[in-house]
Amino acid sequence: MSGGRAGPYLRLAGREDDVAGRISSLTSLAARQDEPMTDDRAAMRTIGIVVFDDVEELDAVGPWEVLAFWTGMWPDDGWRVLTLSPDGGPVRCAKGLRLTPDRSFADAPPLAVVLHPGGQGTRPQLVDGPHLDQVRAWAGAAELMTSVCTGSLVYAAAGLLAGRPATTHWASLDHLARLDGSIEVRPEDRYVDDGDVVTSAGVSAGIDMALHLVVRLAGAERARQVRRGIQYDPAPPV
Repeated sequence: MSGGRAGPYLRLAGREDDVAGRISSLTSLAARQDEPMTDDRAAMRTIGIVVFDDVEELDAVGPWEVLAFWTGMWPDDGWRVLTLSPDGGPVRCAKGLRLTPDRSFADAPPLAVVLHPGGQGTRPQLVDGPHLDQVRAWAGAAELMTSVCTGSLVYAAAGLLAGRPATTHWASLDHLARLDGSIEVRPEDRYVDDGDVVTSAGVSAGIDMALHLVVRLAGAERARQVRRGIQYDPAPPV
């Protein structure tokens, strides 16, 4: 069980030429998602990012950037990332961005990792029986259940966080505690790793958590390469 705080961030120990070369040869990831499944692609393990109306943009797109950069640059690591919506149709995010997912919940391949973002769209999900059942079904089959921001509220409502440490957006920490009094709420952590469940704090914290997932799934050196590739080295101006 571990928690991550803001900085220090992963530093790249060399390999910049390798990363630069891979960036220059990177082809469209989106186009590849629609290709017929070859044997090699069918054997890849899948990370599914859940999207829905009123999802917070950066909750989903920040981890997508990290994970899609990793899986696109190093396909031999054996992972791919897809987006999923309830019916496979486009969704309108909290601030108006429109996303077209790769799959519906029903036609998604088996998911080794599930990432549930937050946003105002999670509020109705807290009492949405079919959605909570879907979350429980994913949890029963996946190796890792992860959340960003108020996605952890949905996990709490589904019973996934009972007796566990967890975090969420700072403005929803009390709500998380009210949903399940057995949760050990971690207000200072950017993300909380409790083995098969990883939760992160709000919005931009999902990028940190996604890099942590790369560490878990492919090692610290790969995560350093990804961090360098997306030029993520926060130094807020205010």
